[in-house]
Amino acid sequence: MPCVAVDLFCGIGGLTKGLSLAGIDVTAGFDIDESCRFAYERNNNAEFVCADVTEIQAGAINQLYPENVVKALVGCAPCQPFSRYSSKYRKNGQRDDKWKLIYSFERLVREVKPDIVSMENVPQLINEKVFDDFVTSLKELGYYVDFKNVYCPDYGVPQHRKRLVLLASQLGEIKLIDPIYNEDTYITVRDAIGNLPPIAAGEINEVDSLHRSSALSNINIRRIQQSVPGGTWRDWDENLKLNCHKKDSGFTFPSVYGRMEWDKPSPTITTQFYGYGNGRFGHPEQDRAISLREGAILQSFPDDYIFIDDEHPAKKRELGTHIGNAVPVELGRAIGMSIQQHLGQEGE
Repeated sequence: MPCVAVDLFCGIGGLTKGLSLAGIDVTAGFDIDESCRFAYERNNNAEFVCADVTEIQAGAINQLYPENVVKALVGCAPCQPFSRYSSKYRKNGQRDDKWKLIYSFERLVREVKPDIVSMENVPQLINEKVFDDFVTSLKELGYYVDFKNVYCPDYGVPQHRKRLVLLASQLGEIKLIDPIYNEDTYITVRDAIGNLPPIAAGEINEVDSLHRSSALSNINIRRIQQSVPGGTWRDWDENLKLNCHKKDSGFTFPSVYGRMEWDKPSPTITTQFYGYGNGRFGHPEQDRAISLREGAILQSFPDDYIFIDDEHPAKKRELGTHIGNAVPVELGRAIGMSIQQHLGQEGE
């Protein structure tokens, strides 16, 4: 039987696209952010359902599966509460409502009873009670569960990104496929974006409106001109350094205002990757931050993935959030290939 999936917390469709490239039909994606609808539906043969996952009932999901299929329920709950950047809030006893989303995922697994479950998230989640509860619940429901933190370049994502991937099945043992790439074959920044037409800081490419870069002040132009690929702000003349960098505490942030290196995977793409001062997001040789299109490609979205059109204008911050929060497409493809391999083995 073919596998059909429903994608929770789908965003603009990184996981959906990856699964579809692996031959898995995704009928719908659920997300609370209506601004994701255009890109999701424009690039995927799936329905976007704007809904709060904490309020979704099993019937709304089960009706999306055809008869006589292997049902998969997949998703990536927003990861901010579990990231290392949020650890200080957990230590202070504060909680984030987004923690509830993992438990909502667990509830839907109990109610929908899919054959296969997959969840992708930040590596830090593996140390949290909410993750232990999720795994325990799956096992109690009869799922075989496998999870591990993976290095995304191993699966064709051209950035130094680590993610937690969980796979569970009621049909038998399941695991993520072995790495496809290694250190000698990783896709590099040059491989990914080296063929895009050059643009200046603040310029928008005439053919591809997503290939646009943020404007830079005169002093930041001077700073990036002195930035060495893979280097830090310590390479600058003293008069270009920020006051915060001259303090002892500033030496703990060496990667801000840096350039990427051509022949390595990029740094992790965040939701603010389009800002030169937000990390090592400077273009390897052009005097600007990487463009929105370049960020999307480094997230392994296809070159022709459409994010905006004349009828759906979007702000740079919104687009950056959409791209940075997405599941890298090639990691999604690896998850899909793992499911397909699992089903093939089960059919032997």
